Amino acid sequence: MESTLKEMRGGESVLDLSPKATVGGGVEDVYGEDCATEEQLVTPWAYSVASGYSLLRDPHHNKGLAFTEKERDSHYLLGLLPPAVVTQQLQEKKLMDNLRKYQVPLQKYMAMMELQERNERLFYKLLIDNVEELLPIVYTPTVGEACQKYGSIFRRPQGLYISLKEKGKVLDVLKNWPERSIQVIVVTDGERILGLGDLGCQGMGIPVGKLSLYTALGGVRPSACLPVTIDVGTNNEQLLKDEFYIGLRQRRATGQEYADLLHEFMSAVKQNYGEKVLIQFEDFANHNAFTLLAKYGTTHLVFNDDIQGTASVVLAGVVAALKLIGGTLADHKFLFLGAGEAGTGIAELIALEMSKQTKIPVEETRKKIWLVDSKGLIVNSRRESLQHFKKPWAHDHEPVKDLLGAVKAIKPTVLIGSSGVGRTFTKEIIETLASFNEKPLIMALSNPTSQSECTAEEAYTWSQGRAIFASGSPFDPFEYNGKVFVPGQANNAYIFPGFGLGLVISGAIRVHDNMLLAASEALAKQVSDENYNKGLIYPPFSNIRKISANIAANVAAKAYELGVATHLPRPANLVKYAESCMYSPVYRSYR
Repeated sequence: MESTLKEMRGGESVLDLSPKATVGGGVEDVYGEDCATEEQLVTPWAYSVASGYSLLRDPHHNKGLAFTEKERDSHYLLGLLPPAVVTQQLQEKKLMDNLRKYQVPLQKYMAMMELQERNERLFYKLLIDNVEELLPIVYTPTVGEACQKYGSIFRRPQGLYISLKEKGKVLDVLKNWPERSIQVIVVTDGERILGLGDLGCQGMGIPVGKLSLYTALGGVRPSACLPVTIDVGTNNEQLLKDEFYIGLRQRRATGQEYADLLHEFMSAVKQNYGEKVLIQFEDFANHNAFTLLAKYGTTHLVFNDDIQGTASVVLAGVVAALKLIGGTLADHKFLFLGAGEAGTGIAELIALEMSKQTKIPVEETRKKIWLVDSKGLIVNSRRESLQHFKKPWAHDHEPVKDLLGAVKAIKPTVLIGSSGVGRTFTKEIIETLASFNEKPLIMALSNPTSQSECTAEEAYTWSQGRAIFASGSPFDPFEYNGKVFVPGQANNAYIFPGFGLGLVISGAIRVHDNMLLAASEALAKQVSDENYNKGLIYPPFSNIRKISANIAANVAAKAYELGVATHLPRPANLVKYAESCMYSPVYRSYR
């Protein structure tokens, strides 16, 4: 991936730390809250000590009926709450009971967002303790529907909206955000939300959802997270005509106008928060995603989850699957449907890992990987008309028009879908794949569920129960010929929270491909024999905080090794250090 981006930036590497890219800013725990043990008393600071009615309206410090009688007395809450004092555990039980009564996922999403706005710690306690049940609600697939209807369900703003109207004033906009110590920013321009296309300003649901996972799964403090939407308009005619649309009512800005606003934003972030703030690009269209990553990779701590996070989680699944399908990475042949940012990103990381294992140049290992786009197999005869990020995947072969023809010609052992188009892995394609593979690995990665290239049921049935299957969105377990198959979910949420935590705890100032490989290796090692016996190539999400701590430690170790870590001296035990840095949603006692 870095080799492709280096070409785009004229040979400059992320490790070429230029003098203009000085280390500044940084993040500190202003009130010492994270350094205190859960038993120690802390003060609920806002701009002043929160008390009375304002304390009940402050989601960072509100505990609802869990305020003790002593706290009610000392913080002017007497009479503002019913007399009952309940535990956080009882609050959690009541809320889960209520959530399970909703039949519609979007209603559950709205209830969770309302809770986050009312009682932050209880929101995260719920999410951490019930992660497998609630992840599909606050993240894919439900967050996709929430973005489509964001204007209608909008209640109160979360995050910062930076539109073309704010051009020239972006730094002032950042200063309007109440938190001064920011560690992670997730930013979108809403042009390619999941597989749903251009949702403009309503794409804000994605940064909000991602950052809630940074906290719940990776332990980054909520106060250190900032969701941002860059609103340059939308080309979605339906939204432009929607009376409830919350964004700019104009066609999407492009070219220099777009580039100038993004550059002002990137410069303002660095000026306001320093060099160690992680900026995660999310759901940008292909033509902008690669350009932004190449342009800012050498001057900022930037990460694109669609290109790099997806690649890392898929590579982890492939490495783990080798235990079930046999052989080494270099023994297998890969065929992708989809050659956009996700497909090419995954392909490049697999080629890099293959190169690392075999000591063969990456230019050679790429030849084991083939990509199919909307015009057919990517081959040398098409090179002149290809976008720059597709060119490394143009190999010598006669033209092939469709995926079925490519499967027959290439005879892959691994079939990966990142096309954003549902039901493209047909019965004939999977049966053909299974005809020359004892255990074909099928990864249908497109989100949401409606866009998945095939369902778990189809993959298992059409391969006669022999496929190893993973998808981007969740599928229920499926029984075939008396055996229960549990589909794996190649969910970016396995990678990006731990990856981000690793960057934060090491004080990293750049992201390098070797860090992505380190994250993949750490995740693959977390798959147990018990998981393998169920056909799983990913560990259960119930262990996600332990998984994230291991990923963070591996990523941080690589940052120290590459010389881009600024948190010195290096902690002796990085796993324990990562765990000690994680945010806890347990209520604190107020003095």
